[in-house]
Amino acid sequence: MTVKTGLAAIRRHETGKGVARRLRAAGQVPAVLYGKDQESISLTLDAQEALSLFHSISVENTIVNVRIDDDKEELETLVREIQMHAYRPDIVHVDFYCIERGVALEVEIPANYNGTPQGVREGGVLEVILHEFRVKCLPSQIPESIEVDISHLDIGDSIHASEISMDAGVELLTDPGQTVCLVSAPRAEEEIEEEVEEGEEGVEGAEDGEGAEGEAPGDGAPETEGDSDG
Repeated sequence: MTVKTGLAAIRRHETGKGVARRLRAAGQVPAVLYGKDQESISLTLDAQEALSLFHSISVENTIVNVRIDDDKEELETLVREIQMHAYRPDIVHVDFYCIERGVALEVEIPANYNGTPQGVREGGVLEVILHEFRVKCLPSQIPESIEVDISHLDIGDSIHASEISMDAGVELLTDPGQTVCLVSAPRAEEEIEEEVEEGEEGVEGAEDGEGAEGEAPGDGAPETEGDSDG
């Protein structure tokens, strides 16, 4: 089922880095909305409202209805990019893509793994390789998540993308041969002990090499010429 939410925005007529800096200093975020048949619109968002919203949704596959300047009509969009500050939890800029009703689009859908594999109960290790699936569908058919049942997996078993069932109207674009997850055998204690021993031998070898650096040159090694007295 398609997930939808809303966000208010103000049309912005000024652009440029200086304007963007002033907006961010005032607790606002510069944004842009564009689409295939939609002219680019510069917008301003409330920073706290936007941050709170993006933390509460799956950004990649949630339709955000953007209302501009209190207009009654809302534009259906997907968030294409959120630029974050390098070291602060602040939004720097947001890109919205205006979607068209009745026109299929490509989106990333998070994978939801269900159950505990039988192989894990027997000591195996679950390795999740794919966390998202790329699909193509109408905006009204965007899945909230792709459900993957892993309870039947034994040690040595794996699941490929081709084995994942899609809802009607949803086309899988991820490579069908892509391994989604697998259950590997537990590592034997002997293997772990061998790795530890090899690591210890490497440390000892390094220490021996460090000691050799301080020794005087032996036979056959060229001696350093020194200044003669007088």
